[in-house]
Amino acid sequence: MEQDLSIITLVSQASIFVQAIMAILVLASLVSWYLIVQRAMYFNMAERERKRFESLFWSGTDLNTLYKQGSDSQAMAVGMESIFRAGFKEFTRMAQRNIDADAIMEGCQRAMRVAMNREEERLEQSLPFLATVGSTSPYIGLLGTVWGIMGSFHGLAQVQQATLATVAPGISEALVATAMGLIAAIPAVMAYNRFSAKMDANIGKYETFADEFSSILHRQVHVR
Repeated sequence: MEQDLSIITLVSQASIFVQAIMAILVLASLVSWYLIVQRAMYFNMAERERKRFESLFWSGTDLNTLYKQGSDSQAMAVGMESIFRAGFKEFTRMAQRNIDADAIMEGCQRAMRVAMNREEERLEQSLPFLATVGSTSPYIGLLGTVWGIMGSFHGLAQVQQATLATVAPGISEALVATAMGLIAAIPAVMAYNRFSAKMDANIGKYETFADEFSSILHRQVHVR
């Protein structure tokens, strides 16, 4: 008699432990895909905002005007604009108090470093989870496979005549867990590598902007 080896049948006939492993992998995969979509949308938004602000900043607009426009148009700036606002706010505050020029620049650079760290945290959000899913899912699936094969051989020891048809369903059930582990891991690893590269690129551009903006502020503070 031909046995039904469809995925649904194999999953439903698997042991409770293997089914629990499969459920964990399915949940990890679903959460990973949600985070992948969410992160992709965030990185696209950050890229658009960076290009928009760069265009405004290098258009020759007065810094005070640019700062006020940002304050009016956005309740919470992100990316490069956040770094600009943090540095310029500190520059304006300290310049009004007639503080030494070097102290003003140190304060501005410190404020921009804090803003850059905050932006890095935003970019890095959820990436550790994707890395964890990508690195652990194959092993979790392998655990389910090993457990399932152990069960198959245990059942095989209780029959008098061993045939391939006897062990095939059990081994197939076990291998499904490995396949599910790879299905969960591969997109997570690819997304993590992609987003990590984008994060590094953005951080590099933020650092370059902070250096250029510091040079502009340095010139202004020494001509007061």
